[in-house]
Amino acid sequence: MVLMITKKASVKELEKLTKHFSGYIKVVVDIEKEILAGGVDRHFEEEKSLLETGSKQENLWGGGYDLKTKEIDYNSIINLRPKQNNPSRDILDAGIRNKFAKIIKQLLS
Repeated sequence: MVLMITKKASVKELEKLTKHFSGYIKVVVDIEKEILAGGVDRHFEEEKSLLETGSKQENLWGGGYDLKTKEIDYNSIINLRPKQNNPSRDILDAGIRNKFAKIIKQLLS
């Protein structure tokens, strides 16, 4: 089940988010609305949920967060966007990476 996080996650929400990957959360972040979706094992499921609630594709970026090490990764197949000058699974734009990280830190740490 995809969990939408719009404000700082509670301990119970963090437990649900890490259910699939012990301590690690796959996330898709809407960098415009400053919200995220997580809790499942495929980024496309989280992306779909955000799109269904009104997010725009160009604002959605995928990656992950390790609760133990506080490490953020910026890698997801949904990030492959040649039209947005991102021909990689990694988020290449420093500005987008910074927004992505800021939102994760605000909502998950």
